[in-house]
Amino acid sequence: MKHRIVVLGAGYAGASAAGRLARRLHSGDTDITLVNAEPDFVERVRMHQLAAGQDLKPRPLADMFDGTGVRLRLSRVTAVDVERKTVALDDGELDYDTLVYALGSAAADHGVPGVAEHAHDVSGRASALRLRDRLTRMDAGGTVTVVGAGLTGVEAASEIAESRPDLRVAIVARGGFGDWLSPKGRRHLKGAFDRLGVAVHEHADVTRVEPGTVVTADGRTVPAEAAVWTAGFAVHPIATATGLETAESGQIVVDRTMRSVSHRDVYAVGDAALAEGPGGRPLRMSCASGTPTAWQAADAIAARLTGRRLPKVPIRYFNQCISIGREDGLIQFVTADDRAKPYVLKGKKAARYKEAICKVAAWGVANPTLGMPARRRHFAHGGAEAAVAA
Repeated sequence: MKHRIVVLGAGYAGASAAGRLARRLHSGDTDITLVNAEPDFVERVRMHQLAAGQDLKPRPLADMFDGTGVRLRLSRVTAVDVERKTVALDDGELDYDTLVYALGSAAADHGVPGVAEHAHDVSGRASALRLRDRLTRMDAGGTVTVVGAGLTGVEAASEIAESRPDLRVAIVARGGFGDWLSPKGRRHLKGAFDRLGVAVHEHADVTRVEPGTVVTADGRTVPAEAAVWTAGFAVHPIATATGLETAESGQIVVDRTMRSVSHRDVYAVGDAALAEGPGGRPLRMSCASGTPTAWQAADAIAARLTGRRLPKVPIRYFNQCISIGREDGLIQFVTADDRAKPYVLKGKKAARYKEAICKVAAWGVANPTLGMPARRRHFAHGGAEAAVAA
């Protein structure tokens, strides 16, 4: 019987893992199934563009994986039983020998009252389209307030301000605005937001969202006909109900090969995994972490099944890429453990750099088995059993 590999989730991490497995393993030995609720690949790093009114190129998963040997199952995951080694779907059940868990994350409200009822987010296509509809119906002079000034918040606020200069856009930062950047990076970011007319509220901890306003811990109120919540992400709750060892964040605890520390036939990648990066710091939830963790897991699975050496390439960071609208950007170069270096690329060159990174990331997912068929390997003797035992 073939070794059954099931990959849950077809975001950057899950789709990359499935494609890499297909080009590492021989189809005669494996049955790879990719489960996703939507028929299209979603470029999550472009959801702020979608919300601001731009149309994105459709990327059907069926076309992307046509001819690769990866079987696409369009269904929603409802549960995972790691003892029976089954995945419950809304239209049936799947058995697995090896599971790659890549269900990702969604916007986290952190228990702040009113977020679920009154705020929008850009964590997925459906929510981005709801925000797009809200912005379309807003008259000139309407107020849009983005809560959270990390990478997602900065990109959302700048994109909306550039596409709708008739609106009054604000961003609320819990700490200092851009305080994770180098001094050069902060100066450029603040200058760009001044140019776009985005009001910046620093050191403001939002404690509730009300119709038409957000309220901070020190009593400040910021008008928000449309509130956009970008204050962090939370992983899908299915993992915590599985029996897998998870962290307080709900992420699955993994070793350096992305294998669960509690269940040797389960791997977790992307936002769903709590993986240790350089300096012992956890990898942050991001596309920059998701794709490398997918490669690491796929290569480790293939190595264990084919009796080859496990991958030892460390996952590290090189830069943080920030779009500030379509014509401006900021590339903050960072250390391996994601701390800002003094060097930045800014302006139109940075915007083109960021756009190239997005295109390359999407191209890599859309061409999952291109260029490496000769590296597909048959199992080693007892490969399936050895994969779990190793």
